[in-house]
Amino acid sequence: MRETRLDTARIRAARRVIDPVFLDTPLYRCEALEPGLGCAVSIKLETANPVRSFKARGTELVASRLADNGPRAVVCASAGNLGQALAWSGRGRGLDVTVVASRFATAAKLDRIRALDAGLELVDGDHESARERAAAIARGDGIRLVEDSLDIETCEGAATIGLELVDTAPSFDTVLIALGGGALATGVGHVVKALAPEAEVICVQPLGAPAMTRSWRQRRVVTTGPTDTIADGVAGRCPIPAVLDDLLLVADDAVLVREASIVAGMRMLLDHAGLVVEPSAALGVAAILEDRDRFAGRHVVTIVCGSNVDMDAYRRWIGTAPAHGP
Repeated sequence: MRETRLDTARIRAARRVIDPVFLDTPLYRCEALEPGLGCAVSIKLETANPVRSFKARGTELVASRLADNGPRAVVCASAGNLGQALAWSGRGRGLDVTVVASRFATAAKLDRIRALDAGLELVDGDHESARERAAAIARGDGIRLVEDSLDIETCEGAATIGLELVDTAPSFDTVLIALGGGALATGVGHVVKALAPEAEVICVQPLGAPAMTRSWRQRRVVTTGPTDTIADGVAGRCPIPAVLDDLLLVADDAVLVREASIVAGMRMLLDHAGLVVEPSAALGVAAILEDRDRFAGRHVVTIVCGSNVDMDAYRRWIGTAPAHGP
């Protein structure tokens, strides 16, 4: 395999920097899901931590390096989860954190960013508008810009999940990974391909936010128009070329799933696993629902990557979802 930007030795070293509260998250076989999905399913639960998503694995690396020898101020654009994670990691290290987000982002995520003492600037438009504004703040104020998926710390932090999979999971055939900007997919994908190359790495994205999947399929950056999905955590329009290059090396497939399947996946995770998750976290289950024959007889690991969800919207979604898929 050609080299990605990631380094397995650095990823192992990252475990010594990341607060243990974010490491060694639960990984377990969820037999209650299996009759409805037709395959063996293990869950890697990345919501059992103070920010309820995997993002702090990466922000712990960013914040620790800034605290050691970098600027004391940092800014990022976020749909909500990265901002919470950076606020949490920065607060513990005395950093001045600013988060730029769309004013249409999930209110619960924005409220939590404020509660973690970060500055929050809201912009009209979508996440790409927030990225542009964050970059402008960084240039104007001369502070560190954290770009999710482009900054290697965000990818290598997420990659520690892959170490935990290959070190502790019984043999698995496939790992299903939510695909947005690409940090989670390239990080976990790098480790799996390096240490368990027989396992298939499949990335999952909503039909209503297909930019990175289309880019992977065409092997070039493909930007899209406005997104249309409830999975706000993966709703980007402009893939980063360097991240796509990594994804092309580690992903065996990238698939798109319908909104009805995402909602059905959320409902199944509630009914059969007792988990309240945000839409992005249900993408793996949605992929199985849409192609049961593909996964029949396999042992599949799905990464439940976040649970920061607006509860009013959540109740509306799952209240109309079929119990066993679309």
